[in-house]
Amino acid sequence: MSRRRRTAAMSAAAAAAMSEGPLGFGQRVASVPALVRDTLSGRYGGLGKGRLALVVVALLYIVSPVDLVPEALLTIPGLLDDAAVAAWLIATFMGSTTAYRAWAGAALDPDAPAAPTEPRVVAGEVVTG
Repeated sequence: MSRRRRTAAMSAAAAAAMSEGPLGFGQRVASVPALVRDTLSGRYGGLGKGRLALVVVALLYIVSPVDLVPEALLTIPGLLDDAAVAAWLIATFMGSTTAYRAWAGAALDPDAPAAPTEPRVVAGEVVTG
């Protein structure tokens, strides 16, 4: 892997780890094997086998030394194609792991109350001076 790709991958991983949300980076990574297993077995339909295959292809593209637009010939466009693939991969990782963890939590505890779909509003009034 080239130095630029390694730097881009580390930056993307750091950004994902620092992003705010209900799940930490470690929890997201830990849920990937179960996500893949449940997607391939057909239990979980949120990701789909086609999208899972695209994730694998994107990972191979980022890791492999072969590039559609080589950085040596076209510096900026060569980096942009890698950045676009990495951005899509991170967005897919974040969205898929969040949705899967929500689905897995509901699947593990069918008696748990459903997450509210509407915002909760507390009735009240404004008290002034």
